[in-house]
Amino acid sequence: MRWGTAAAVAATAVGAGAAVVLIGRRVSERSVRPPAGRPGLAATLRVHELAAGRVALTRAPESERPGRYALEWRGGGHAVVGEVLGTDVQTVTRRLERAERGTLAVGTEVEMTPRVYLGDPTTALGLDFTETAAEGELGLLPAWYVPGMRGTWVILVHGPGADRTQALPVLPLLRSLKLPTLTVTYRGDAGAPPSPDGLGHFGETEWRDVESAIGLALDSGAGRVVLYGWSLGATMCLLTAARSARRASIAGLVLDSPILDWSAGVRRESVRAGIPGALAELGALAAEGRTKVDPAAFARLADGTELRVPTLLLGSPADGIAPIGAARRLAHHRPDLVSLHELPGAEHTQLWNAHPDGYAEALRRWLTPLL
Repeated sequence: MRWGTAAAVAATAVGAGAAVVLIGRRVSERSVRPPAGRPGLAATLRVHELAAGRVALTRAPESERPGRYALEWRGGGHAVVGEVLGTDVQTVTRRLERAERGTLAVGTEVEMTPRVYLGDPTTALGLDFTETAAEGELGLLPAWYVPGMRGTWVILVHGPGADRTQALPVLPLLRSLKLPTLTVTYRGDAGAPPSPDGLGHFGETEWRDVESAIGLALDSGAGRVVLYGWSLGATMCLLTAARSARRASIAGLVLDSPILDWSAGVRRESVRAGIPGALAELGALAAEGRTKVDPAAFARLADGTELRVPTLLLGSPADGIAPIGAARRLAHHRPDLVSLHELPGAEHTQLWNAHPDGYAEALRRWLTPLL
């Protein structure tokens, strides 16, 4: 049902005031119950031509983006494309790096996503790892442990709509630096306990699961930890660093596309999903009420008032969810602690995809002094 039609029906049935509440609640669903397995918005494209090492896709802003991305299609198909080789009026030709699941054929409808790697650290990257779990307040929280020789561990926290595979692209670099890593889950994830009310809370409750992961690391021999998060996972890292009783063990933060203005993020994501601006505003208000998020606490995070450790802030002016202006303000307020590295042309949490080498180099340079 179209949003305008839904509004008219609701207003007729239950009255204008109740309709506003009903519509706001419906719009907020995307934010408080993010769809699993699809970080960001995926573009649906068609395969026009195939040749050795090349694939021509429908021309669209998504298919013209620089970097490496996955093509996924019905039935579990998965392929990886790299640089743009050429364009014409209707198509974009990209390098086809590998097609590892399913059969890619001319005419196949595909989604272009950031999920270049699937599986676990061994199946995706050939890295040895152990399945472990942190003991959270709601139950056990599964995690991947990749061993390393250093006393500083990196705890990796995915964003909403994603899962642990979001961290896979950076594991090889962290492994090369001999850093042990814990790639964690939190309430609401597959295999982890659900949130008591079934909703996501924009980090307000989830940060305590990140704190539990710190406890697991310290109990397992870590001397200190670096928290590394994407999107709201980055926000959870900020909240943990500000609130945790274990914050003295946090040596630094890596924040990829952090949500620093949560209401703007909710509105932007709704608008990108085709929801008109006025209804997106209703959705943001409804999400605030349903999750009891604390706007004042988010404001303190955004201006760096509670920041106490070195922080690498990774963002893009092209991010359609987390405005780069918020990241720039945080860097401006706390130049003593925050290093901002901007990567152009990258969508939300797709910074590594757009600039794999530049992203890895920025991360390596920032981490090295902490080792």
